[in-house]
Amino acid sequence: MKYFKPLGLPLLATPFYCIPVSHAQMASATDKIDERVVVTATQTQQSWLTTPASVTRVSRDRQLPTLNIDAGDLLEGIPGIQADSRYNYAQDTRIVIRGFGSRAAFGVRGLQLNIDGIPLSMPDGQAQTSSIMLDDAHSVEVLRGPLAVLYGNSGGGVVEWQSLAPQLSSISFATQQSADNLQRYTADLQYVGDTHQFKLMASDFQTDGPRPHNSAEREQQAFRWYMDISDSQRLIVRYDNNYAPLLQDPSALTPSAWREDPEQTVQRAIDFNTRKSIHHRQGSLSWELERNNATYRVSAWQGDRDIVQFLPFSGADATSSGAVIDLSRQFEGLHAFANWSLNNHVDVSAGWIDERQQDHRFGLVNDSGERGDLRRDEFNHIDSRSLYGRIAWQLAPNWQLDGGLRYNDIDYRVTDSYITAENPDDSGSRTFDELSSAAALTWQATEKVSAYVSYGEGFETPTLTELAYRNEGSGLNRNLAPSTNSQYEAGLKAILADDWRLGLSYFDIQSNNEILVDQSNDGRTTYRNAAQTSRDGFELSLEGDITERLNAWVSYTDISAVFDSGSLRGNTLPGVAEQQAFARLNYDLAQQWQLQLSARYRGNTFTADENTVSAPSYTVFDAALRKSWQIGEHQLKGWLLVDNISDKSYVGAVVVNQGSGRAFEPAVGRQLSVGLKWTRRF
Repeated sequence: MKYFKPLGLPLLATPFYCIPVSHAQMASATDKIDERVVVTATQTQQSWLTTPASVTRVSRDRQLPTLNIDAGDLLEGIPGIQADSRYNYAQDTRIVIRGFGSRAAFGVRGLQLNIDGIPLSMPDGQAQTSSIMLDDAHSVEVLRGPLAVLYGNSGGGVVEWQSLAPQLSSISFATQQSADNLQRYTADLQYVGDTHQFKLMASDFQTDGPRPHNSAEREQQAFRWYMDISDSQRLIVRYDNNYAPLLQDPSALTPSAWREDPEQTVQRAIDFNTRKSIHHRQGSLSWELERNNATYRVSAWQGDRDIVQFLPFSGADATSSGAVIDLSRQFEGLHAFANWSLNNHVDVSAGWIDERQQDHRFGLVNDSGERGDLRRDEFNHIDSRSLYGRIAWQLAPNWQLDGGLRYNDIDYRVTDSYITAENPDDSGSRTFDELSSAAALTWQATEKVSAYVSYGEGFETPTLTELAYRNEGSGLNRNLAPSTNSQYEAGLKAILADDWRLGLSYFDIQSNNEILVDQSNDGRTTYRNAAQTSRDGFELSLEGDITERLNAWVSYTDISAVFDSGSLRGNTLPGVAEQQAFARLNYDLAQQWQLQLSARYRGNTFTADENTVSAPSYTVFDAALRKSWQIGEHQLKGWLLVDNISDKSYVGAVVVNQGSGRAFEPAVGRQLSVGLKWTRRF
């Protein structure tokens, strides 16, 4: 029997790495459970069952309702990913995939983050999630394993938030309310015409926060326009504006302070009035064309990000880079892509990406919460160019081979304009040339069972922050090399009894030149390549319908992530939990009521390389109740959410290798939240 056959799927309206492998696809067993999921993060368009990688796609309506202020909420339960909420609005959600990204003290490192194919990750591997308009996300897709290295720098994993074009003309208003005077209001206008659709969204958020000196304010606006130029051409325009004038930072706590009172705030945070303001603007234009057996896409994006942040110390030392960060960033990129179906057995694709990033960075003394004297003034430039190719070859009716190569050239340049006798010239430049490669072999044993093996070699360059200084002398740290990795994976996927979807994978990752903190002195932090690391483990995911009304999803992750050489040999990588477990039940009641229950477990998490302190393990239970009313063209949706039912005291996230020992970001106790949304369709 021939299991490989075209799916005939429509193209998803995402321009980045969405490659239709029309002749090298394998048939899904049943539309009911497999739903012919369009997988985009793997650079192919295939069903979940036959994708040669650990990839999970979760729809928003499957998860518990959220306040849409934390990007990690939609990631809950996905195996292999650790999404930690800091409950600190001045710091982004912490995201780790199979140990990649664990060293990040703030933001996200080592991972590729996209929204509808447009990258959130910068050329040097840094990314922030705070600019995402979470109301627009319909689903999220997470790719783990060797195929992720084909994304080049920051290829430790891929997280793609996906939205939908408007289906009906409508207007809606919504509100979410919670403890600590948390208020959020949103408005949404959508229009559907014969050849184009658009939507306008706006939100306003404010809260006093769960701790003193923890308040936040944020406004967001977004615009989407989809235009069908012809039957074979489409144009998509996106624009986002995110303005957060006040994000107070209560700081992480030491373990002893957390045990004493997890709701307290560090006195230094009050003394130095620690806070952050952000203004992020980003626009993109995407064009796609389907013609005969070929597909072409071009995407361009441009953005600006302004940040002012006050840190909890003065930064007055002559060699310090200051404790008030004033950063203005511009970034832009262009991606051209083409795919050709050569025959019934082979598809080939190729692409080229050009990205630029320019930062003007000031550092000033924090004079008790006010701007003080200048300590840093420099321009940072990054130019990144990538060329990639991929082939999908149907070797036999139930065998498929996938392979790809990607060449990356990344240039760093720093021009220092603050030069004194005590603070010498830190100007310099550095270039990295790296090659990534991956291959995967898939065997579809039956219409409901498939297995795969894959291998990849990737890299991760230091970020600008990590390259900025060296211990002796001035200028860029030229001794800091990229971290390289080799990844192996074997997986099994099955559809059981037409109602259950099972995914099981084993992985082994060997890394060289792991980038670690070397010294941290009065705001100036240096990094070093110090160790080899080894990461291996397995992931399990099982989802299906127990009855027509009751749906269940369980997942489990076990990872051993350790240093493999040097003085740290045998120690666990900080920031990586060895075990994670998740379970969720969705029960559809009568008259459009739905009850949802979830439980999540997180194992101990070390806070530093020395493994002397760890955040304790915890289990947390949540519950939600949803209700929908339909009256003519009017629809009303409401929900009630109880987080942390047992009022468990636990650590939401850790700050890795924090010099002062303040490594625990406290989570919140039991919390009640409500949401209400009114929609009028036209």
